[in-house]
Amino acid sequence: MTDKGTLFFKNKPVIKSAFTIVGPKESQSELGKFFDICLKDDRYGESSYEKAECKMLTMSMKRLIERQKLKDSDVDAIISGDLLNQIISASFSARDFETPFLGVYNACASICEALTLGATLIDGNYAKNTVCSAVSHFATAERQYRYPLELGAIRPAQAQWTVTGAGSYLVSEHLSGYPVISSATIGRVIDFGITDVNNMGAAMAPAACSTITRHLRATNTTTSDYDLIVTGDLGALGSRLLKELAKKQGLDLEPNHVDCGELIYNIDEDEFQGGSGAGCSSVVFASYLYPMLKSKKIKKLLLVATGALLSTLSSQQGESIPGVAHAITVECSND
Repeated sequence: MTDKGTLFFKNKPVIKSAFTIVGPKESQSELGKFFDICLKDDRYGESSYEKAECKMLTMSMKRLIERQKLKDSDVDAIISGDLLNQIISASFSARDFETPFLGVYNACASICEALTLGATLIDGNYAKNTVCSAVSHFATAERQYRYPLELGAIRPAQAQWTVTGAGSYLVSEHLSGYPVISSATIGRVIDFGITDVNNMGAAMAPAACSTITRHLRATNTTTSDYDLIVTGDLGALGSRLLKELAKKQGLDLEPNHVDCGELIYNIDEDEFQGGSGAGCSSVVFASYLYPMLKSKKIKKLLLVATGALLSTLSSQQGESIPGVAHAITVECSND
């Protein structure tokens, strides 16, 4: 580790495979054709949205392992997270696997936290295969952080729509032909005093700018060294704020920045600022961007998952919303 938070992986851990499951709204988006499983019922046949969320995560991991013709015993660790209290979707899903489990929570930044930990275990020769996952569900997130759907509350213009989706990745020992996780920067918690629980983009944009700046400095790269710099779920407003903050740091993100929250939904849908949630960057990267890296249509990408570290308790007490962002560089294998 260098620069107090940036890791360089010498043994070139790879993302060997990915699998996604999304809800009906996500299925109808421009990215709908790229997802592995598109649900028609956002309850997934379960009696509650929370049970549906857990089932989505479980199935995404099971299908990922099956796709590679592996068994549970071939996986050294499951590293996963979600947005619910005590990360119950991740921990309850782990009951179905005879595999060591690490639960992670950095809100919507959880997938990059999981991928960083998975790559670290592989790079240190502590594991051969790790499954890294994140999930979220619109209905469960609304019920926990804002208002139950039955209340019919009006969503403000700055709001984002929590993605109903689960994305799982198999991070493994180096193997020729697969995208490599070459480095990662662990984010710092940044708080600009945002208190609006609907304005996640504004709360997370400063953290994204901090992590991108630190990562570029530590890796001795510039924005032009990446085909894409992809943020997790800042949405339209948060993306604009990020670009303004970056300009003050002397960085121009206009040519190659995209945001998963802006990519996930159709422009004409009533999702306001775009998508959010732990499943947002997880399903967009796994379904749309990872295949482009694998086919070498993209050679180098910086994925910066962003998270707003609020809780219902902190919001009720009038606390501001801290943000965090973790970054990983994923690039085509040179061999």
